[in-house]
Amino acid sequence: MCAARAGQRGRRVLLLDHWPKVAEKIRISGGGRCNFTNLYTSADNFLSDNPHFCKSALSRFTPRDIIALLQKHRIGFHHKHKGQLFCDDSAERLICALLQECAAGGVTHWQPCAVQAVEGASSGFRLRTSRGWVAAPALVVATGGLSIPQIGATALGYRIAEQFGLPVVPPRPALVPLAFDPQQWAPYAQLSGVSLPVRIRTGNDCPPFHDDLLFTHRGLSGPAILQVSSYWRGGDALHIDLFAGLDETAWCKRKIGNRRTLSAELGVHLPQRLAQQLAASTAQAQQRMADLSDKTLRTLWRQWHDWQLHPSGTLGWRKAEVTAGGVDTRALSSTSMMARKVPGLYFIGEVVDVTGWLGGYNFQWAWSSAVACADAL
Repeated sequence: MCAARAGQRGRRVLLLDHWPKVAEKIRISGGGRCNFTNLYTSADNFLSDNPHFCKSALSRFTPRDIIALLQKHRIGFHHKHKGQLFCDDSAERLICALLQECAAGGVTHWQPCAVQAVEGASSGFRLRTSRGWVAAPALVVATGGLSIPQIGATALGYRIAEQFGLPVVPPRPALVPLAFDPQQWAPYAQLSGVSLPVRIRTGNDCPPFHDDLLFTHRGLSGPAILQVSSYWRGGDALHIDLFAGLDETAWCKRKIGNRRTLSAELGVHLPQRLAQQLAASTAQAQQRMADLSDKTLRTLWRQWHDWQLHPSGTLGWRKAEVTAGGVDTRALSSTSMMARKVPGLYFIGEVVDVTGWLGGYNFQWAWSSAVACADAL
């Protein structure tokens, strides 16, 4: 996106990519259909140590603008839910559109071509590549983060930043399943495949998310978990409301004339296997609802309304959809993405400490930051 925009503005652009296949992250995202933006994109949908940084770029290239690009190339798309837009057909069509935009801008594209060294020069920068030395007055780093190393992710972008004195917020896996100590998780491992809607949060700065949670052999996944994983830090508890939509008073009223056992009643509100497991952890599993005291019912409701679990970690970079952390935005201009103390050096996209929620927000940041940079070159 950045190369195409800059080329169409009359800049002479060389696009370097070390991986043999172009735009693999676009190709594999959204089940191969690419969730390319979210209609509800705002700065509130992003994490960063400098939360206001993303506002400028997002306001200047919006979801409407990327939609216009797809329409220009006659790429069909649809709204799935919660503002998420997907290509109707293969994400390959979006990749082709971006390559066509580069061609329209006269962009020279070397791929695969590894960058082996970067040096500052009096006229800008010199790069040693697998195809020889290259000199340019400006260098844009769009290397992404560390997530999904199997499609080429490396730490090159962070190394370049540190080489030129820019601070880096420690990268960590984000939008990633969470794992638990095997012994702690043993009672729940048998629930693998069970899914249910929950309300969930973690830590002090995490907003509550309402989405589906999925039990796995090793821990928890699903959209709800991927969302909170970006906020989760080692030692933080997950606060899960299994009774989202059922308040305490309504739960207690369920006892009136109710001859079901507690286990059976839980099965009305939750998947059967989960209901049985939760009931088995109490002393009242086989007691009838009508025989339980209000105090007992309130205690149980509060326990499952704020079910607390402590993950032992994440499933790491191979399973993380994105990387949180990255080049510290306080060292960059929010209007141009250029390093404040290194003229001509720019950082865009996932390599920057701006991380979106699940649902197309990270692609929108990629487009918006790319355009902000291209328009400043």
